[in-house]
Amino acid sequence: MKKIITTVRGWFRRFSRYWDLLVLLVQRDIKLKYRRSFLGYLWSILTPLLSMAVMAIVFTKMFKRSIENYPLYLICGNILFSFMRESTNQALYSVIGNAALLKKTYVPKYIFTLSKVTSCMVNFVLSLGALLIVMIATGQPFRWMNLLIIVPTVELYVFCVGLGLLLAAGTVFFRDIKNIWSVITLAWMYLTPIFYSVESFNESKEPGVIAVSTLGIIIRRFNPMYMYIQQFRYFIMQYEVALIEVPCHLLIWRGAICSVLMLIIGLLTFNATKNKFILYI
Repeated sequence: MKKIITTVRGWFRRFSRYWDLLVLLVQRDIKLKYRRSFLGYLWSILTPLLSMAVMAIVFTKMFKRSIENYPLYLICGNILFSFMRESTNQALYSVIGNAALLKKTYVPKYIFTLSKVTSCMVNFVLSLGALLIVMIATGQPFRWMNLLIIVPTVELYVFCVGLGLLLAAGTVFFRDIKNIWSVITLAWMYLTPIFYSVESFNESKEPGVIAVSTLGIIIRRFNPMYMYIQQFRYFIMQYEVALIEVPCHLLIWRGAICSVLMLIIGLLTFNATKNKFILYI
């Protein structure tokens, strides 16, 4: 136990030396994203709003009847999934994209992946302005529980850091991962209850008896994004329908465990391969 504590302390001590570099990289990524943009940072609010509006128009007749406050339901799922997709896409080439710097001087390679995910997190925080607008427009009451969205937000951030490290390491050796990942995220989006409710997979076999389909069980138990999005919705709009079979406290624990496991997998994979990066970038 003492050895583990000493190792962790040593890692944080080394990380603190490059804190200023991390801040500069995050600032660079954000400035590059909005460079020469007329509306600039307002796109962080407008993008989720416009996306929510389009999805609401397309899906409102199919799902609105079974979901209360459908626009708010949509935007909660959309901004979280968009953060995961954007951060992992940015992380894919975080190492390769900084090959010139890595060849000239020593910099911890993980710092580039971490900066990409963190800059996307800054954009996510800005996009909460769109969430606030939808809450006001739909008359959703504000409660102290709204502040607890920090729980699924932190869990998702840790999850994306771990996944980003895994993807960044893999992309150094296999450039085709970018194309494969775009297909995976597309399938992942449709298997995540963003614009529909997971209850739509329930099957009524007998009067008063509801059976959960196999796909519904898979989404509830093995889709990390379901865990984070449902927590987020619960704290924002007290959306409890989907939490009947999976209580919120259980989702929190599952989400936390999933985040830590992904971070460990990402770190172990990244550390095991980082010394070979220079041969492939």
